[in-house]
Amino acid sequence: MLKPRAAFIAIVLAAALRAVAADVSALKPPPGARVAIVMFEDLEAPECAHAYPMVLEAASAHKIPVVLHDFPLPRHNWSFDAAVWARYFDSKSIQAGNEFRRFIFANQRQITRDNLQEWVQKFGDQNKLTVPSSKDAAGSLTQRVKADYAFGQRIGVEHTPTIWVVGDTGISQPLVQEVKDRAALDQMIEDMLAKEKPAPAATTTKNRVVPNAQKNKTIPGVR
Repeated sequence: MLKPRAAFIAIVLAAALRAVAADVSALKPPPGARVAIVMFEDLEAPECAHAYPMVLEAASAHKIPVVLHDFPLPRHNWSFDAAVWARYFDSKSIQAGNEFRRFIFANQRQITRDNLQEWVQKFGDQNKLTVPSSKDAAGSLTQRVKADYAFGQRIGVEHTPTIWVVGDTGISQPLVQEVKDRAALDQMIEDMLAKEKPAPAATTTKNRVVPNAQKNKTIPGVR
């Protein structure tokens, strides 16, 4: 028989686990999609640099969207600022934001806290985009990154990347940190597509971006 203190701890742990499960179950595809990839990323993490193009390729191959969440780890000294800059470029266009992430991942080994601004400017120059002296004068982009991080913490994210394949009625086990090849991800997507009934005919145009409820970035699959 459990002692009172042990019983109390067990109840608290059970309640915490139910809360996490409820939060994870809130991950859904954006409107118009029956399956999506959800990825929590850190722009300074080498594992994310490896996974990012693979995730986009898998999404394109299966014609499903990707929902990105910022999760800049505290031990990385420039990833938070880079995430805010990514949000800035999102405000110009979703394509610009996603290309900025691809650019940062491709040059990740050369970037430091001291020279991040130079790389941001280089991306802006190459893409004819204005780079302001302050990336977030109003503070709203910073708050969005913080909100993503807090959301990740609530559902138990600790490492990056953490990747789920989600459907309207189900969610996969997460892929955490290392995505060695596309095979496992492809299988997760195919399993989820098999579980979900086909969605009604979409009324969106080709490559239209549909934000989810948390207003995060969606990279549409090729339709």
